[in-house]
Amino acid sequence: MAKVLIVEDDEAMALALRDGLTYEEFDVEVARDGEQGLRLARRESPDLMILDLMLPRLSGLEICRTLRSEGSRLPIIMLTARGQEIDKVLGLKLGADDYVTKPFSFMELRARVEAVLRRTVPITGARVAGTHTFGPLTVDLDHHQATRDGTELSLTPREYRLLSYFIEHRGEVVTRDQLLDRVWGYDAIPFTRTVDTHIAKLRKKIEDDPADPRLIVTVHRVGYRFVNGNW
Repeated sequence: MAKVLIVEDDEAMALALRDGLTYEEFDVEVARDGEQGLRLARRESPDLMILDLMLPRLSGLEICRTLRSEGSRLPIIMLTARGQEIDKVLGLKLGADDYVTKPFSFMELRARVEAVLRRTVPITGARVAGTHTFGPLTVDLDHHQATRDGTELSLTPREYRLLSYFIEHRGEVVTRDQLLDRVWGYDAIPFTRTVDTHIAKLRKKIEDDPADPRLIVTVHRVGYRFVNGNW
């Protein structure tokens, strides 16, 4: 689960971003001023920071400048307001990876978050690499991308981890407990239905017919098996 640090002093905005990203299965922390944001960035080692430019105590530009001067490669998406063109350019020069101009849609921000993470965060636990093709589905594990018939799929970080784990263990029967341990990272036997729910969502994105899957096949009362590479 990718960890996102939101540094935003507007309470409504911070709560909306936290709730939206939590729903998309990110691990989210929120800081309400610049000093707290810098402290959490150093202490918590997030995978990505969403950083407002205008903050009390320490501005977004100062945070970005400080982290980069310390050698931090933490991916940063800056939130800017209309009319902050100069600050936006300065932020990118200081090492921000992307920016979003307010007002913005949550879908736009989510797309930028996923794009930055694809470029900067390796797939957890993937021991295989390279590009793998299964019929119309192509998965590039090196660049954290998946396409279907040439069109990039919008997969959540957990869906990527599920897919990469299946590819790593293609042809093997994988139990729900294995997936909870390796993809979710904890033992949650009472909630194994969570696995089925996420696989159903993943099938809708990668299968020709999710009701009759050819890639992720259910093994009754055991778990799942990913197709063994022969389409």
